Amino acid sequence: MTTPAGAVGRLRAGGATAMQERAHKGAWGSTWLLLAFMLVNFADKTVMGLAAGPIRDELGLTRGEFGTAQSSFFALFSLAALGVSFLTRRVRTTVLLLGMALLWSVAQLPMLLGAAGFGTLVATRVLLGAAEGPAAPVAVHHLHGWFGQKERTLPTAVLMVGAAGGVALSAPLLTLVIDAWGWRWAFGVVGLAGLVWAVCWYARGEEGPLAPPPGTADSAGSEGTRPAVPYRGLLLSGTWLTAAFGAFAAYWMLSAGLTWAPDYLHEVSGLTAKQSGAVVTATAVGNAAVLLTHGLLARRASRRGTAPRLPAGLGGGLLMCVASLSIAVFAEVDSVGVKIALMVGPMALTNVILTVSQTAVARITPAGQRGVVLGAMAFVYALAGILSPLVTGRMVDAAASVPTGYHSAYVLMAGLVAVAGVLAVCFLRPERDAARLGMTETAPTGPPAH
Repeated sequence: MTTPAGAVGRLRAGGATAMQERAHKGAWGSTWLLLAFMLVNFADKTVMGLAAGPIRDELGLTRGEFGTAQSSFFALFSLAALGVSFLTRRVRTTVLLLGMALLWSVAQLPMLLGAAGFGTLVATRVLLGAAEGPAAPVAVHHLHGWFGQKERTLPTAVLMVGAAGGVALSAPLLTLVIDAWGWRWAFGVVGLAGLVWAVCWYARGEEGPLAPPPGTADSAGSEGTRPAVPYRGLLLSGTWLTAAFGAFAAYWMLSAGLTWAPDYLHEVSGLTAKQSGAVVTATAVGNAAVLLTHGLLARRASRRGTAPRLPAGLGGGLLMCVASLSIAVFAEVDSVGVKIALMVGPMALTNVILTVSQTAVARITPAGQRGVVLGAMAFVYALAGILSPLVTGRMVDAAASVPTGYHSAYVLMAGLVAVAGVLAVCFLRPERDAARLGMTETAPTGPPAH
C-alpha cells in the first residue's frame, strides 16, 4: 500500500516545520546563554571601578597608578582578540567560548588572598584581559552562525545589551558585596559566576546551522557559495575602517565610565558610594534600552521587507553626533540632575554604533572569514580600553584640581565621539561595500523569524 502524495507532502512539511522550530529554539537559546556570557564579562570589568576607592586606600595607589592597573587589563586584550579570531578558522566557537570563560574565572580568584597586592592585581588583570579580549568577536561570530543576515541586528543588540546589563546588575550587587565583605570578595563573586556559566555552556552550547565548518575559512561559507575575499580588501574598506573607529570611540567612553564614573560622581558631584552605584546602574539600564530599541526597530523593518529610514552608517553616525553634544554639555553643566539625565539618556546613544559596526562588518564578510575580521575590529577598539582609563587618570592627576581634570577628559571624549560620528555618516556603507566585494545577499537559511 502506497502513501498518497498529499499525505507525503504534509509529512514533509510537518518535518520541515519541526526542524525550523528546533532551529528557532536553538538560536534564541544560544542568544540568551551568550547574553549571560556578556553579563559576566562586563561584571568583571565593573569591579575595578566600583571598588576604586577601597582598592586605592588599601594598596596606597594614586589615580595614575590605579589607571595603570586598570589599563593592564587591556595589555594583551587586543592581541588576544586578534590571535583567537584566527583560531575560529580551525576550532569550534563553542570550545573557544568555554575556554575563555574558565580562564577569566580562574584569573579573578587570586585577589581573594589577603597577601595579594598591586603586583598580583596587575598580573591577574593582564590574564583576565587576555581571556576576555576575544569574548565579544567570538560570541558575535558564534551567534551569526544561528541567524541569517536580515535577522542578525536584534540578536546582536541583545548580545551587546550584556555590556549594559552586566553593569546594571553588577553595580548594586557588587556594591553590597564590597560593603559587606570587602572589595576582594567582589573579585571572588564574579569569578564564581563565570564558573557557573561555563558549566551551563558545557551542557547546552552548540554550533548553529549557518556556522562555517572548521577549516573552511578561505573557501565557501555555509551561507552560500562565496569565495574568500582578500583580507586587505575587507580591512581597508570604508565600512570596516569607520566601523572600527566608531567602536573605538564608543569603547573609549565605555571604558572611561567603567573605571572613573563612580569616582567622578563621588569627587565632583558629591554623591555617596551607594548613590554613585545607583547612577551607574541607571546609566546601564539606559544603555540597554537604547540598544534593544534600535534592535527591535531594525527587526520590524526587516519583517516588513522595508529598508530602514536611514542607512546604517548615516543613522548610527547621527546618533553619535547627538551623543557627542550631550557629552560636551555634561562636561560644562554643574547640575547633578542634568548630568544624570544626560548619562541615562542621550549619552547612551553612543552605544548603538557597537551593534551597527558588528552587523555592518558581518554584511561585507564571507561567513568563514567573519571571525577573523570581527577579531581585527576588536583589536582596534580594545586599544581604547588601554588608553582611556590611563589617559583619564593621568589628566586628572596632572590638572590643578580633580573637577578640572575630569572636565578636560570629558571634552576629549566628546571630540572623539563627534569625529567617529561624522566619519560613520560619510563612509559606513555596508551595502555599497558588500556589492563592491562581491557579497551579494543570499536567501536566508537560518531559523524563522517568529
